[in-house]
Amino acid sequence: MARPRFLPDNFTLMLVATVVLASLLPVHGEGAIAFNLLTNFAIAALFFLHGAKLSREAILAGATHWRLHLLVFASTFAVFPLVGVAFKPVLSWLVTPELYLGVLFLCTLPATVQSAIAFTSIARGNVPAAVCSASASSLFGIFLTPVLVGLVVVHHDGNTGVSPFDSIGNIMLQLLVPFVAGQIARRAIGAWVERHRALLKIVDQGSILLVVYTAFSKAVNTGLWHQIPLLALGGLLVACAVILGIMLMFTTFASRWFGFSREDQITIVFCGSKKSLASGIPMAKVLFAGGPLGAIVLPLMLFHQMQLMVCAVLARRYANQQRAALANLGPVQGGKPAGHATAGSGNDAKAGAGR
Repeated sequence: MARPRFLPDNFTLMLVATVVLASLLPVHGEGAIAFNLLTNFAIAALFFLHGAKLSREAILAGATHWRLHLLVFASTFAVFPLVGVAFKPVLSWLVTPELYLGVLFLCTLPATVQSAIAFTSIARGNVPAAVCSASASSLFGIFLTPVLVGLVVVHHDGNTGVSPFDSIGNIMLQLLVPFVAGQIARRAIGAWVERHRALLKIVDQGSILLVVYTAFSKAVNTGLWHQIPLLALGGLLVACAVILGIMLMFTTFASRWFGFSREDQITIVFCGSKKSLASGIPMAKVLFAGGPLGAIVLPLMLFHQMQLMVCAVLARRYANQQRAALANLGPVQGGKPAGHATAGSGNDAKAGAGR
């Protein structure tokens, strides 16, 4: 039986189920301590496996395209935070102060890796450059996100309890050290990790679900759903949609204005307009350990699903335009134009849905 088109992907359904479970059966007491330890272990394992999986050859293949990477980095770590700050007068009327902190945190995060590459492939963009840009964004985000949180989030709310310098140390200890250990171990276990991609997916999605469950359990225990009005949730959906729309337009028109090729434009759009759930939730756990974690990660969860749905439609549109253009050109020697990236199937986008 075919899956109904209106249903979201399995991971999104699991996220929703986890939030419902935490709302009905929140963990507390010694159980919360045990879940917290388990979550820390899962996150360390996740970044270790990502370090072992990341190919240095793939990164070097696209590393020379510095103009493209510079625009993606500017979109991710400069324009995004500026948009979040600029919308404060509007968002302060639409959402609660805790949710606005979550929006600001969302704007400081690195780009996605797997889903950005999958969408770039489907849309027939520059895949090697996407691999390099998205991977570098994820790595540099370990250092840049805590600094941006200190500059943007703490500047707008001094009660977060976040010290950017302490946070960088915690991030390095909990995320960067396992990642570097994975890179060092890549020679020994890299091939094994490549053969067992399903294991990485389980650790990836499992760590996120654990963080979401513990975060929302703590938030529910402190009265999360009594503190967030239904109107604020509606305002948050509007805010996420507007921010995503602005970034999609910015990356589209900026890439055209700077004269990038069509393939590079596609890469810039999908790498410069997306934010990483896989990196964001572990970072939130470290950065906001004493804060309203449930309310802070909620904007990221909504934005994550929204960006996947919109980018899936956009990727198919790019691919259809390319096919139409090739049909108008007629037969091409070799069956396809030189340098053209092989399109992935529709399932490729869902493969990156949890990242």
